[in-house]
Amino acid sequence: MEVLSSRVLLRSPDPVRLQRFYRDQLGLAVAREYPGGIVFHAGSGFIEVPGHMSTDPVGTSGALLWLQVRDIAGTEKQLRDAGVSVTREPVTEPWGLIEMHIADPDGRTLIVVEIPDDHPLRRDLRT
Repeated sequence: MEVLSSRVLLRSPDPVRLQRFYRDQLGLAVAREYPGGIVFHAGSGFIEVPGHMSTDPVGTSGALLWLQVRDIAGTEKQLRDAGVSVTREPVTEPWGLIEMHIADPDGRTLIVVEIPDDHPLRRDLRT
């Protein structure tokens, strides 16, 4: 199987509210809009909030979004200023990433991550 592109679809009982959260509070750029739905840029991936699936049952079922940022302290301030609820302050994890948790209006956890300059993910490990 060759995957050319992918995105995460977030269903919501109130898709307009969720679209506003990702567009206006998180400030994600819009990749495209269609009747009832919006697809957002999220780094090298996409997040789609479709309006036509709003009556389907929504469950968090462990669904999380992982969003890498350059500066977690600056991002935290920007999100708080936008009224986003930070559910866990930035913490350096045992694996070396700095992670903060926020929640979208439907209660999904978004993990906001900064990769420190000295972390192995920033190194070229090829021999």
